[in-house]
Amino acid sequence: MNNSNNNNKILEIKELKREFRMGTEIVRALKGVSFDVSPGEFVTIMGSSGSGKTTLLNVLGCLDKPSDGTYLLDGVNIGQLSRDELARLRNRKIGFVFQAYNLLARTSALENVELPLFYNSALTASDRRERAIKALEAVKLAERLDHMPNQLSGGQQQRVAIARALVNEPVMILADEATGNLDTRTSYEIMALLQELNQNGKTIVFVTHEPDIAAFSSRTVMLRDGRVIKDSKNENIKSARQALADLPVTDDY
Repeated sequence: MNNSNNNNKILEIKELKREFRMGTEIVRALKGVSFDVSPGEFVTIMGSSGSGKTTLLNVLGCLDKPSDGTYLLDGVNIGQLSRDELARLRNRKIGFVFQAYNLLARTSALENVELPLFYNSALTASDRRERAIKALEAVKLAERLDHMPNQLSGGQQQRVAIARALVNEPVMILADEATGNLDTRTSYEIMALLQELNQNGKTIVFVTHEPDIAAFSSRTVMLRDGRVIKDSKNENIKSARQALADLPVTDDY
């Protein structure tokens, strides 16, 4: 991976502001947010509804540009990019995982994972297939390649979504409430997978409002009213695999 980023930060934001005009009102969703993320970190961004975390996620994901302040993604200043350049950067540098999985319904797991690769004209069909199979192996779904989403459990669908996020070898995985639709056991399984990917060097930024999920990350950035109110290293990172093992077996479902 060619990392043109000299000071070795995947993500740097300084005094980030985002304002929206709603009729005659100006809504200040982000009021000067600053933090950075180094390669290999697992950071959770927490905050209640209205804290600015969705707006921040959209900026971090290159879906939106800040009104003011700077955002460097892997050394590239996104504020200076056109819409097309933003889309290209997003596709190359970021793997997204959403709460609702966002899989195509009548499309196999393998084809869903291949999707981001269609933007890369240098790849042949067999390259795409090979990469997608590797990504599905990484999330322990090698034996489900031909299954449609409706043949998979919620947890398996989220694994397909994570494989799709991995397939382009992005510099960062950006997850938005990725355990929000899952029961506790499945949530912990997904977090165990993300912890494993992180131990293998993947940089992960995970937006959540659940403290028990944040406990699996190495650092938490807390937002309130569009500002960072706390940015703390997690001294006691919980193992999701251990948390899974500790769950009572008598789940009623």
